[in-house]
Amino acid sequence: MRNFFTNSDAQRKLLVGAILALICVLGLLELALADRKYGLFTGGFGQSQAIDTRTERLLFLAGYVSSMAMLVTAVWWIIVRIFRSKRSWPPLFFLVTIVGGSYALLLALTFKLGQYFSDTMSFTLMANLGGGSLTDALLFVSNEIFLGITALLLGLVGYIFIFRWLSRKFPVQPGHPVWPARGRVVIGLFFSTLLLAVTVPAASIDVQNGLNRTLAWGLFAKAANTITDFDNDGYGWVSSMPDRHPFDSSRYPLALDVPGNGIDEDGYGGDLQLSAMETQQPSTIISGKRPNLILIVMESARYDTIGKRINGKPVAPHLEAIAKSGSVITPVFSHVGFTTASLKSLFGGALQPAIESPSLFRELKSSGYGISVFSGQPEDFGDISKTVGMRENADIFIDGEKLKDLRAFSNGAQGSILVDEKHLLKAFAEKYAPPSKWDQPQFLYFNFQSPHFPYFHEGMPLTLTDRALPRSEISADKRDSLQQTYWNAVNYSDQQLGELVSRLKSAGVWDNSVVVITGDHGEDLFEDGMLGHGHNINIRQYGTFLVTNQPGVTADGPIGLSDYRTIILSLLEGKKPHIAAKPVLMTVGGLDRPTQIGIAESGSRITSLRLDTGEACLVEQKRCANAHNLSEAFKERVDRLIQTWGSARWQNRSSAPRD
Repeated sequence: MRNFFTNSDAQRKLLVGAILALICVLGLLELALADRKYGLFTGGFGQSQAIDTRTERLLFLAGYVSSMAMLVTAVWWIIVRIFRSKRSWPPLFFLVTIVGGSYALLLALTFKLGQYFSDTMSFTLMANLGGGSLTDALLFVSNEIFLGITALLLGLVGYIFIFRWLSRKFPVQPGHPVWPARGRVVIGLFFSTLLLAVTVPAASIDVQNGLNRTLAWGLFAKAANTITDFDNDGYGWVSSMPDRHPFDSSRYPLALDVPGNGIDEDGYGGDLQLSAMETQQPSTIISGKRPNLILIVMESARYDTIGKRINGKPVAPHLEAIAKSGSVITPVFSHVGFTTASLKSLFGGALQPAIESPSLFRELKSSGYGISVFSGQPEDFGDISKTVGMRENADIFIDGEKLKDLRAFSNGAQGSILVDEKHLLKAFAEKYAPPSKWDQPQFLYFNFQSPHFPYFHEGMPLTLTDRALPRSEISADKRDSLQQTYWNAVNYSDQQLGELVSRLKSAGVWDNSVVVITGDHGEDLFEDGMLGHGHNINIRQYGTFLVTNQPGVTADGPIGLSDYRTIILSLLEGKKPHIAAKPVLMTVGGLDRPTQIGIAESGSRITSLRLDTGEACLVEQKRCANAHNLSEAFKERVDRLIQTWGSARWQNRSSAPRD
């Protein structure tokens, strides 16, 4: 063994063998995982751009091997520079362990996160999860982060122990060989990979999208994209969204498309032709009879809650009873798929209502209503309250922050606070015990949080399952147990809804009240391998329901949460609202810089487009294709989607307040 560490030829041979073995093992592992998740080579729904011809596979192999070799040699250069005063084994040891261990860890994290966020994961998505705060988003998943950090620290301790043991066992001797850094090789590999990155898209967009899903190419692409961003607009030649106009700073992916100027700034759908968009309804004052308004939001309640049966038992019998005598619309779509944006749209009647703009809280306060908030979440979370004027107009304001000591989980981050509905109903009973409270028309807002991830907390009865799945056991291979746990939570919220209805009837105010029950968005329960909401456009993640005790509420097709304000104000005025057919816009991320956009239309049609890969899908048909190569019928739907999104962006930008 000691002879080996003084034999430079043996070490060089081992180095070459180690590099080749490392690339092969990590490469085969990554490609197997990528094919399983994305159908990279075999295709499937959501991956029409499969690498399935011999030419494409050769191009892919060339790009993949060159980027992997570049990564390994770049790390080798760094390690040798660090140990430039050392000799013998340390560079080889660090190369194999750092590159191998780090890459394997990144692979594991990437594909594990894919179960929860898909590959649309971005800082915008994380911020949405945290109500606009990355800190809150990280605190929300603090349990998983703690476990990951613990494992990392244990691995680091073991790594240091092995390093020190090797240092004592095989001390560095003056006669040991010096390892070359190979900086020129790194530069050569970088520019050869850059040449491939520039030429591959012209040969095959499928290969480019496939390479963008791999880690080594992704790291290279970030560096190369910065180098080739000649017009400083944030986009270069080497990107999941390449800049096709590298010397024109007004034309780049996600640029605001100016309508009617003959230029396609964002590269999708040609020059924008504005479609008719509904503007935010002006502030309305309710006069005359002024019935009470009782609005209940059930967190993460899916579109298929009504009519859902588990082992023959209805999930939401009280909700179904109200729908039977009143009205029901399903599906209803969240525009963003996250709580904060959904509630702003619901109360404000716009895709992105501005602070101080009209909202139900401001209008009903001006109409002489008493306003009470009973929420199981912090309503200041993500500026919900500030945007719609909730706290400033409420006479009674009881939310998750105020009831923080009663929270179901120990985590005190705003995005993790969940207060059981029974505490809200207790507070309601205390505040509304005097019958005189109802002498003035009332607006009561309840937010029921039990169906929120992880779908079970201590004290929740098990009515639809024998055992609730603990958070630590949630995984795709336990999908059936997870789904039963989720539906059990929805059933619990429905039980509390029944208790609230009973109290309203006992107080004699039910018949003089407009009652509206809805979800804020839906929830994927590993049906397509993913869990959660707001990260992939489909009916499960974005679809919910509207139920009211008032008959006669109708729609020609699906509606969005931004339609609720119009519907509710009409009901309070004694009208029977009807919503005309129109595309309902959905985005993954914000309106201006989404990763994915979609529209829901009549006939259960959902059209989606991934702006980073150009993957367009007719979701209900499970059919996808590249947006730049579509059949006529396919193209018509995608063009309508792009027009709807572009028009909404333009309207939002035009109506935004100016400094």
